Amino acid sequence: MKILLAIDGSSYTKKMLAYLTTHDELFGTQNDYTVFTVQQALPSRARAAVGKEVVENYYREDAEKLIAPVTKFLARHGIAAKSTWKVGQVGETIASFADAGKFDLIIMGSHGHGAIGNLVMGSVATRVLAHGKVPVLLVR
Repeated sequence: MKILLAIDGSSYTKKMLAYLTTHDELFGTQNDYTVFTVQQALPSRARAAVGKEVVENYYREDAEKLIAPVTKFLARHGIAAKSTWKVGQVGETIASFADAGKFDLIIMGSHGHGAIGNLVMGSVATRVLAHGKVPVLLVR
C-alpha cells in the first residue's frame, strides 16, 4: 500500500505515529511511505523584502525540522520513508499531492476542533476530504 503521512509537527503528528505503530496492517516494510508537510506561503511583501533565496531557505529548513524526526522514528522501526514538502494552502495541497501521486491512503492527525471551530477557522482535515479522492485516516 502506498501511504502518505501528512505531518505538521504537532502533538497530533506524534499521536498519528503512535497509532500507526500499533496497527500491523498499516505499519511495516510491506508498505511504501512518504512523509509530507506543507508550508504556508509567507506574505508577498515579506517574500519581496527578503528575497527569493532567503525565502526558499526558510521553507526548506522549516520543512526539514518537521520531517527529520518522523523519518528518524520510521528508520528506527526499519522503514525507509521518502519525504517531501510543498508550499501552499495546506488541505488543498495535501489532497492534490495525494491524488497526483496515486496514494492509496492518507494518514494524518486531526486537531479535533469540533463543528464550531471548523466554522470559524476551517479544518485541514475537512479540506483534504473535500478536495481529494484518496481515502483519509484521521487519528485524534
